[in-house]
Amino acid sequence: MIDQKEAISEKAVLIGVITQQQDESQSQEYLDELEFLTLTAGGVTIKRFVQKMEKPNPKTFLGVGKLEEVRDYIESNGIGTAIFDDELSPAQIRNIEKVLDCKILDRTNLILDIFAQRAQTSSAKTQVELAQCQYLLPRLTRLWTHLDKQKGGIGMRGPGETEIETDRRIIRDKITILKKKLLTIDKQMAVQRKNRGKMVRVALVGYTNVGKSTLMNVISKSDVFAENKLFATLDTTVRKVVIKNIPFLLTDTVGFIRKLPTQLVESFKSTLDEVREADLLLHVVDISHPNFEDHIASVNTILDDIKCGDKPTLMVFNKIDAFAHETIEEDDIVTEKGKEHYTLEDWEKTWMNDLEIESIFISALNKDNLENFKEKTYQEVKKIHIQRFPYNDFLYHEYKVEE
Repeated sequence: MIDQKEAISEKAVLIGVITQQQDESQSQEYLDELEFLTLTAGGVTIKRFVQKMEKPNPKTFLGVGKLEEVRDYIESNGIGTAIFDDELSPAQIRNIEKVLDCKILDRTNLILDIFAQRAQTSSAKTQVELAQCQYLLPRLTRLWTHLDKQKGGIGMRGPGETEIETDRRIIRDKITILKKKLLTIDKQMAVQRKNRGKMVRVALVGYTNVGKSTLMNVISKSDVFAENKLFATLDTTVRKVVIKNIPFLLTDTVGFIRKLPTQLVESFKSTLDEVREADLLLHVVDISHPNFEDHIASVNTILDDIKCGDKPTLMVFNKIDAFAHETIEEDDIVTEKGKEHYTLEDWEKTWMNDLEIESIFISALNKDNLENFKEKTYQEVKKIHIQRFPYNDFLYHEYKVEE
């Protein structure tokens, strides 16, 4: 199921809706993210279509008139793919395909496709394949509609499986096999984690494409694959890092994203186990992104879902080199100062004054403020280390030179 595909740029249109729960700016931002996902998967966005509705149409997602407008545009511009911003039901996909007559993808399908491209290890490939099978199972009907029912007549009556039933059975069997395989992988990984002994474990968590792997490379001097695309990392990487006199283990994990499909969270359980077993979380945030606070909220929601919300956390605001803000002219007395006008100093004051959470502002790429980051991480790791080894188990005793 997971084959290496050539990167051919497909022309695509993006389709989203503005509803009571999702206003225009939110919808625009989700479509920006969807465009980045499309680019990562090897597609090129030609046009966006957005419709204001109370809620998406249960039959065709969009209204009939809007869908015909999309169809006319697709036919006149030779576009082969339509990508929807939400998960579509099997019935919706079937109805939309009848109208548009092109390849229909939803957000979940697109994320799964990127995961299939990026999966390297046996564990990641198995997890992606399981998620793909679970996604495909209820959607098989659209693949075999021409063979849905057996033909009647002499010699054709009686018990027997229709084509669709056969396919369902094959996929269910495959899901069972993959789950067993994942159980074996889980056991192996649990044994590996057990062998790591008493060392403090630190995990890098955060939204996708915030610079976790780049930070990992800078601190641990390793060569983890890092790229300015979504989901560059799918496999967890663990490295031993020594800061001053304390060794600890640093783990690079898969990034999170909004509207993450539930079956993906379930199938990536073994990857998330690294986060569950960590003693300290380094929550990396891309401060140059205009909606980074939404990203923090989404990551915290997923951390709460996997019961890791109460772990000691250090907020690491990355990409300060790419940060930009809007300015208000001195003679402008109408415009009110909003969050988009905050300078880096304003954000630092806001977060540094939060007594509950420790925070640091860095640039992993340009290595700005990295020494302070190491010092802060060292202090956090030291707290856990001293609790675990009250009778001093440092590599060497640190003496401060008096000036």
